[in-house]
Amino acid sequence: MIDEIALLQQLQSESYKEEAFKTLLTLYKERLYWHIRNIVKSHDDADDVLQNTFIKVYKNINSFKGESKLFSWMYRIATNEAITFLNKKAKQLQITSEEVQQIAINNLISDVYFEGDAIQLKLQKAIATLPEKQQLVFNMKYFEAIKYKDMADILETSEGALKASYHIAVKKIKDYLSHE
Repeated sequence: MIDEIALLQQLQSESYKEEAFKTLLTLYKERLYWHIRNIVKSHDDADDVLQNTFIKVYKNINSFKGESKLFSWMYRIATNEAITFLNKKAKQLQITSEEVQQIAINNLISDVYFEGDAIQLKLQKAIATLPEKQQLVFNMKYFEAIKYKDMADILETSEGALKASYHIAVKKIKDYLSHE
């Protein structure tokens, strides 16, 4: 287990920042990639958003106050970057962010990086029918096994609200899959 406090001190020190940032990348790159990928669906888009996320982390590390875990702060940045990306793409294409997601899901079939089967594809379609917050909560709980406490820090909301969102999301997904 990495000592987040020591890593943060190194990240905020000009002498150790580069080396500490490499450590940070090694520790969180894959987890953040999959978190972003669950939101934007496409491998290439997830790579772009991940890069933007780490640029923001690097530029803003000195303003991180330590009021939450470093991990939670980075996840919040990644989540916001992914949502901003979807909204920007929707605006460029002059469609809704839900339609952008639908296109991304339809493109999963031809995505060489998508390793899922027909069931996984149906699940992604079901998730896409959920409101944005329920999608985030479901993905973070189901795919990433993030604890409600950490999720509350990341999404800046209460654990109770998250539990309710997850419960409702699961019910909607079950309903969707049973009618497919």
